[in-house]
Amino acid sequence: MSYHLPIAAFDTAVFPGSYAVARQRWLEQTIKLSCHKQCRSYRCAGSGPEGEELTTDTVWIGSEDASRVLVLIGGTHGIEGFAGSAIQIDQIGLITGGHVVIPDNTAVLMIHALTPWGYTWQRRCDADGIDLNRNAIDFSRPLPENKGYDLLKDTFYLEDAAQRKIALAGFEQQHGRVALEKAVSAGQYSDPPGPFYGGKAPAHGRLVCEDLMRRYTLQQRDLAVIDLHTGLGSYGYGEIICDHQPDSGGTRTAHHWYGDSVALPLLGTSSSVPKTGLLDYAWHAIMNKRSCYVTLEFGTFSTDQLFEILLRDHQLWAQSGNEQDRLEHSKIMRRHFCPSDQAWQEMVLFRARQVIAQGLQGVSS
Repeated sequence: MSYHLPIAAFDTAVFPGSYAVARQRWLEQTIKLSCHKQCRSYRCAGSGPEGEELTTDTVWIGSEDASRVLVLIGGTHGIEGFAGSAIQIDQIGLITGGHVVIPDNTAVLMIHALTPWGYTWQRRCDADGIDLNRNAIDFSRPLPENKGYDLLKDTFYLEDAAQRKIALAGFEQQHGRVALEKAVSAGQYSDPPGPFYGGKAPAHGRLVCEDLMRRYTLQQRDLAVIDLHTGLGSYGYGEIICDHQPDSGGTRTAHHWYGDSVALPLLGTSSSVPKTGLLDYAWHAIMNKRSCYVTLEFGTFSTDQLFEILLRDHQLWAQSGNEQDRLEHSKIMRRHFCPSDQAWQEMVLFRARQVIAQGLQGVSS
């Protein structure tokens, strides 16, 4: 499917220095929109390091009666919101400058900082340790089990990184690489301080999404949802990850819109392994066969490095009296999930423009 790629200079200054700066810039950009828009904000419990309030902001751009909607989500994993903010601010600027024209009968819904606590504290999770992208399960039913996680739980809390690497390598040798990645990252519901914890009730970001679905009757519209993430995959490349069932209308729609670059964890063609409780599933439940949800994942450094950094983050937050260590580690987290490298940032903006243009063209036609 052909699409129009907006041609405008890349300004990496759109990458913010903090959540507070990102929110201010995002709000300033939305004010400049001259087309019809509707803004809505959702206060999140807790506060930032400087006592700042935490908010998820949203803007609907275009006719409220549009039957087709591009949904752009940033900050599902808090710290990944740095890139999410940059992409959204860039897109709003392109719309304001006339470089992106929203087609007739189409609207754009942007959701900024879906996990604001993790954004401002430079963590992936929320204040309760919940990974929003493992939270979309039916909590009225028994919680899912992750037996691999249970086997490795004590390993995750080892202070000695060398010992931990040996233990993880042993698990991989015995069970395989995919089994290791599922054990670590597929989602767990038994260890709140641990990584990839799915929680015991719907988290802030899920409740925001569910309210937007109801408020804008999104189940009655064709949807192109693009969820912006960083930290997994090849450096600077934006992988289109589709977690729809391989033989579903959602997967067929994704291939039609985005072409052969679409990768499916369930077929083993993605840098991501299948996971439990993805936010995708909450959106899948309201989608028709002309709609799809994709994750646009921008790679940085190796998966092993990702695991080590996240495990250390959870260790530090599980212990008391480590404020200075947490502060130092937050810099390492920031470097992994949003490198300051100008080339990486330019690659992110280019690929985001490309995929968003494809999604907008796809859903509008």
